[in-house]
Amino acid sequence: MRSPGLTLPRRAALASTVRSHWPGVLVCGLAALAAQFLSDHYGAPAMLMALLIGLSLHFLVEEGERCAAGISVSARTVLRIGVGLLGARISFEVFAELGPGVIALVVAALAATMAFGWLAARVLGRGWRLAILTAGSVAICGASAAMAIAAVLPKNPLSERNLSFTVFSVTLLSTLAMILYPILAQALGLGELASGVFLGGTIHDVAQVVGAGFSVSDTVGETATTVKLIRVSMLAPFVLILTLALRRAGVEDRHGSARPPAVPGFVLCFLVLAMVNSLGWLPEALRSLLWAASKWAMLTAIAAVGMKTELKRILEVPRQSVVLIVLETVFIAMFVLGGTLLLT
Repeated sequence: MRSPGLTLPRRAALASTVRSHWPGVLVCGLAALAAQFLSDHYGAPAMLMALLIGLSLHFLVEEGERCAAGISVSARTVLRIGVGLLGARISFEVFAELGPGVIALVVAALAATMAFGWLAARVLGRGWRLAILTAGSVAICGASAAMAIAAVLPKNPLSERNLSFTVFSVTLLSTLAMILYPILAQALGLGELASGVFLGGTIHDVAQVVGAGFSVSDTVGETATTVKLIRVSMLAPFVLILTLALRRAGVEDRHGSARPPAVPGFVLCFLVLAMVNSLGWLPEALRSLLWAASKWAMLTAIAAVGMKTELKRILEVPRQSVVLIVLETVFIAMFVLGGTLLLT
């Protein structure tokens, strides 16, 4: 009796899939390596570098290019893997460290920023997809949130452009905030706890939060990082609620993609890893490995997103879209600053 395994036709199909995808995945991985090298040696944000490198390689996705299929897989499947593994960074112990007041402020800032983004987009004549994408990335965790949200939003002809624009803008704004917000906190005379809550609750990307916080003091850096991780932990619940809301509303995907499941697999992976980590069941070595895998998957995915986007299309983004994401950034800064002053 034959042992169970792949039949010859399935093996042939698998081999064909690997042959058609590996060149594109390899190119995206090399772009991620280059982006991390630039970040390590020149201090540039790795996500931004990956996007810019990807944009410069757009020609690789043109019709007939060998890399096109693998680039598409990297922008879709590798992205979901990266977001799912991000759950290994979350431990519910961080909620207990800062108390209910700070947690309530973080949740309120998320809800208020989403509501503000929705209203501001309507006033500026922008679509609801862009409103959710930009406000979610500003309110939660920058480029990582943008990619996770984009994975469940119904696609339209502007989806790739809007994602690249959002990642570029939110990373640039986060870098500016890393420089300016510590100066603002000191000018306002905020104490170490208040400064940490302000920096962690407003700066978009984790790396910039760490940079801003520890540039003030170790205590501020630790507090800011903890607050930021609370924001990151909101990603999976937010994406899950968004997915269920879109399914209930019956929003159609204009590109004809399959309807997403009620609970996306990467969201489930995020939640399971967060729970396992919170229970202390993840060894330190494995946790570090999953963190690294998540980072590299996200860099690879954003490089792929850049490759799928024409630079001239980003340059064609209306000024109202730029105004929208800047207003959302200013709004969450004012909201969290006001809440921080009330709490401390």
